[in-house]
Order: sequence, then C-alpha cells, then structure tokens
Amino acid sequence: MAKTTIPDEVKQQATQIVERFNRKKLARTGSYYSPRWQGAFLYLDRVEYGTPAPICRLKYTGDMSRWEFAIFKYSSERYSPSERWFPGAEYVNGTIEGAMKAGMQAYS
Repeated sequence: MAKTTIPDEVKQQATQIVERFNRKKLARTGSYYSPRWQGAFLYLDRVEYGTPAPICRLKYTGDMSRWEFAIFKYSSERYSPSERWFPGAEYVNGTIEGAMKAGMQAYS
C-alpha cells in the first residue's frame, strides 16, 4: 500500500497561504506560523520568541477547502480530531486560514 503524501504543488500553495496569513495577521506580534509536512498531514506550529509550539494538524483530503482539523491538546500531548469545544472552534471551516484563526484563539 502506497503512503499518502501531499503533492508538491499543494504544499507550495499551502505555504503561500501560511506566509500571507503571517504577513497580514501576525506581522507586528513577534510570532508566526510555521508549516511542517509528514505524509498526508500539514502540521502548523506557532513560533514565539524563537520557540515553535504545536497548534494543530491538518489532513489533506484532496480539496484545498476541506482539510480535516485536529487541535493539539497539551494535556495529553496529542492531536485531537474530535475536540470541538475550545476557544476559536467556530473558525474551523476546512481551510488553512480557518485553522490558523482557530489556533490564535485557542492559544492566545
């Protein structure tokens, strides 16, 4: 069975979305989102004062507007796709931008 991976062109487009969000929403905060890739997943870390912290994980579904979201729970040190009761959950809409907005509220 072949391992699922995100196509390079999708990674490039997603990276541009993250960079645009950083410029528009985080430019003067001293923090920024940093994408990481593994298999079918895009991990979004937020870097503050030079230290990256996990925020969420997005699973690529083949559609740029339908990523599956999982918030990082520090209590269990795991990503939880079933967690829906956290500040910012209303921003989770299948998009990368929505995930970053949710992360900003959840971990502000």
